[in-house]
Amino acid sequence: MADKPAPHVIAREDWAETPGEWHGEVQGFGGEVSLIFVRAEPGKGPRLHSHPYPETFIVRAGRALYTIGEQEIEAGPGQILVVPAGVPHKFRCLGPELLESIDIHASERFITDWLE
Repeated sequence: MADKPAPHVIAREDWAETPGEWHGEVQGFGGEVSLIFVRAEPGKGPRLHSHPYPETFIVRAGRALYTIGEQEIEAGPGQILVVPAGVPHKFRCLGPELLESIDIHASERFITDWLE
C-alpha cells in the first residue's frame, strides 16, 4: 500500500495580514490551490480581471455584487460562486457590513490579467 500524502496545515498567524482580522493570502496551498481571505469595506473590491483557471468565491459575511461575464449576482453569507477560467469578473462590497469571503484560485500561484 502506497503512503498517503500528509495533510497541509497553515496556522492563521501565517496567512493573516493583521492579527485577529480575516484578511490575507496563501499561494501554493497543498501545491495545488491559492487562497485569498477577503475583508472588504463597503464600496470596495477588485477591478475587472480574469484568470486562466477557475476561481471559487465562498461568502462568509456581508453582501457583495459580483460581475461575472455579463451577469451581475448579489451574494450573501453561505453562497458560493464559481467563475470559469478566462471569464472576466469583479466584485464590490454592498455594505453596510464588511464583506468576508474565501476566494479559491485553482492554481499554485496567482495569475491575474487586469482588464480595467
